[in-house]
Amino acid sequence: MEAKLLRENPDRDRSRTALQAAGQALDAETKGSWVVDALRDATKGFPEDTIVVLDSVRTCDQAAALKEAYPSCVRHVHLKAAAFLRERRYNARREMTFEETPFNQASQDPVEQQVPELAQVADMAIDTNTGDAPGVLAQAVAGLGLYPKAPERLVDVIVGAQYGSEGKGNICAHLANDYQVLMRVGGPNAGHMVADPYYKYVQLPSGTQTNREAQILIGAGATLWLPQVLKEITDCELTPDRLSIDPQAMIIEPLDREMEEQSLEIIGSTKQGVGVATARKILGRGGGPQFGAPVRLARQIPELKDFIRCTKRELEKAYAAKLYIMLEGTQGTDLSIHHGPHPHVTSRDTTASGCLADAGIAPNRVRKVIMVTRTYPIRVGGTSGPMMTEIDAQTIAARSKLPVESIRKTEIGTVSGKARRIGEFDWEQLRRAAVLNGATDIALTFVDYLDAANRQAQSFSALTPDTQAFIERVADVANARVTLISVGFKTPLIKIP
Repeated sequence: MEAKLLRENPDRDRSRTALQAAGQALDAETKGSWVVDALRDATKGFPEDTIVVLDSVRTCDQAAALKEAYPSCVRHVHLKAAAFLRERRYNARREMTFEETPFNQASQDPVEQQVPELAQVADMAIDTNTGDAPGVLAQAVAGLGLYPKAPERLVDVIVGAQYGSEGKGNICAHLANDYQVLMRVGGPNAGHMVADPYYKYVQLPSGTQTNREAQILIGAGATLWLPQVLKEITDCELTPDRLSIDPQAMIIEPLDREMEEQSLEIIGSTKQGVGVATARKILGRGGGPQFGAPVRLARQIPELKDFIRCTKRELEKAYAAKLYIMLEGTQGTDLSIHHGPHPHVTSRDTTASGCLADAGIAPNRVRKVIMVTRTYPIRVGGTSGPMMTEIDAQTIAARSKLPVESIRKTEIGTVSGKARRIGEFDWEQLRRAAVLNGATDIALTFVDYLDAANRQAQSFSALTPDTQAFIERVADVANARVTLISVGFKTPLIKIP
């Protein structure tokens, strides 16, 4: 209201004392209703459901006038504090605004003397003696429905059912335009290939260039190899208003990668430093000797400073705006540090629950868990751990009538560059992964590996009868519907309604 008075009276004395006198005269003339008139002018043209914060009413008459004008939607919150704190806060503002009126003089104004009476007519009175601004805000908005007790389920989680390389990246890219927020967790030990536009995502969500309007988030549980992050930011032409990186994300150092090169070949690790960096984040909390390099988080990296913001807060904004969110996991369920066959596992929990924890998303926000499943699971080449009966590319080629060389070309690790190990489909693995992840939907990939004829299919009914039977069996064992089918890397998804 002070700004309104100044605009209408450009020559008015701008001191607090003069403005107090002007407000007092308007109150006497209108019994406080001038505040209602000013509010109506300021909000003209706003949608009816707009939330307006009015700072502030100074008299009981002003509060009464507002409640009479807006009988069903005014929430009057009164803030109170000890006199010495009010003086301290006032003086802190004086230094920034060059206010000439001292606190003692301003507080002797008759209107200011009546302000404590507002606590008796307010809907909520908040003691600010010990709280901070976020705490006051949390109390002030309580009960307004901004945080409903049954939150809308706006998050779909995409996870792998097996050992990774199930084709999650291409699935995520195909679905990206259905969402307004794309979020990634995990680290650079998993690369996600996308056909259109062709790109290998290692740190960013796989739909970043498919849906150029979506907000992009990297969660607090992510581990970041800085050269790769900066490369993808440049390649994807991301700006700070689109990309948010959580300040708590962990930075991988060159020494982390060197240590994994020396020690993790035996478990088939891609040796990108993720495990060592994760261990340092845990061990580097005290003041004792460092394990490897000192801990650096994303908030400490100058090159990332324009992109750093709390992703939990960005998610809250998305919830409030009812935006749909895709959370993209990395690797596969049987590589989970807790639920896979130790020691042939990765350094994090790769299940839907682990992805949610890394992202900072509550379980009651989840709408779907889409579990991506290959017709023939793969593992990283070398001594990467147990899997169902191991076969080779020649076996798949003979069964499917696909060229063996096209299979061998496909089955190369996106990050490791090694020829992958291939196994028979493991029905128990599917059942176990579906239970662990709470799968609601199955995206079945590499369906052309069942029969080359499937590459021409554009609907479920166009798939071979044996393939249809296999898909129905997958749904029965997983106790979840198969709603997406991929018959080839560069072909559109088949969606089953």
